[in-house]
Amino acid sequence: MGIELFLAQFAATLLMTGVIWFVQVVHYPLFARVGEAEFAVFEAENTMRTGWVVGVPMLVEMATATLGLLPGLRPEFFPMWAAVTGEALLGVIWISTAALQVPLHGRLTQGFDAKAAARLVSSNWVRTVCWGLRAALLFWFTAHVL
Repeated sequence: MGIELFLAQFAATLLMTGVIWFVQVVHYPLFARVGEAEFAVFEAENTMRTGWVVGVPMLVEMATATLGLLPGLRPEFFPMWAAVTGEALLGVIWISTAALQVPLHGRLTQGFDAKAAARLVSSNWVRTVCWGLRAALLFWFTAHVL
């Protein structure tokens, strides 16, 4: 069963890594280009639509990474230190999301705030780097098996 969990985790991590890089480099910086009159409606719809895209992969990634810490559910080729490191990176991602990005999006649903938008872009680098590291970690061990 371990390899299936690992592959599900790998797929979810790759999806989220692609999404977060797109968000970081393209999507968030364009917030400043949305007109102030339309921004609150834009942000409310953006938040809802984004939730549909990232909700399931984030939950799958967390569930499979956590299950992979249990005896017998982690593939032998993926050492415990790597599983713990990946889980720690996920912890940072989830804490950053809850403590920084969600509140900033909440502030932006009230209307455009240049400081909040800039803080969203700068603070999101934490998640971007952590997902990139997770993807690299999982790629490394997958390449060794193949």
